[in-house]
Amino acid sequence: MRVVTTAVNIPGPVAAARLRDLGAAVTKVEPPSGDPLVLVAPEWYGRLVAGMEVVRLDLKAESLDGLLAAADVLLTSQRRSALERLRLAWAGLHDRHPGLAQVAILGDGERAGHDLTYLASHGLLDPPRLPRTVMADLMGAERAVSAVLAAFLGGGGSYAEVSLAEAADALAEPLRAGLTAPGGALGGGLPTYGLYEASDGWVAVAALEPGFRRRLAEGLGVAGLSRSELEGAFRSRTAAEWEAWARELDLPVEALHGP
Repeated sequence: MRVVTTAVNIPGPVAAARLRDLGAAVTKVEPPSGDPLVLVAPEWYGRLVAGMEVVRLDLKAESLDGLLAAADVLLTSQRRSALERLRLAWAGLHDRHPGLAQVAILGDGERAGHDLTYLASHGLLDPPRLPRTVMADLMGAERAVSAVLAAFLGGGGSYAEVSLAEAADALAEPLRAGLTAPGGALGGGLPTYGLYEASDGWVAVAALEPGFRRRLAEGLGVAGLSRSELEGAFRSRTAAEWEAWARELDLPVEALHGP
């Protein structure tokens, strides 16, 4: 599969890198100033574009048609109005390249936004802390990969849109269902699914199944698996010691690590 992408920042490059890892030949078209991602995360940018052909073009003055003539899929991340200005909107593009598929990553239609605002609009932020990853962007990237593969397997000549706002909405489903809401099963309601302070850090405990809960109780020597019992037990060792202990007992317990 031959992919041309004009997408910069995070969702498009992440999607293109996944497609590369799956065997696609990817040509990444960047503006003359380059992808803004290289300025804020150069090492990550380098990993994302490794193995791709990177071409810099001023799409306001230069045509992409030469590259698209040999491509199977065009991946974009500009708004619809920008695609129109760049002669990359679907109607005209399909007339010139009828066998080409296009997957357009969009935010929230023409409304300005980024990962943080999409998460904000779906209740996925906990102020004043900022999220530790870009959830909507990464979810959107995976959806874009699926859309590209579906278009390619369908024989080309198709158009699909991937909305980052809709990706954030999908991420909010467990919250709306009450699963991860405060007091929900995965929101603090189950003592065996939570974060516990060790003697020198924290551990994550995810003993949901009966077998895990039984082995956790036996290993800790507690009877009821109440939150207070677990809090007292986990304070007795370091986080690293608990992680090693969990490996021996095949329990889902992990120390909290840095990035």
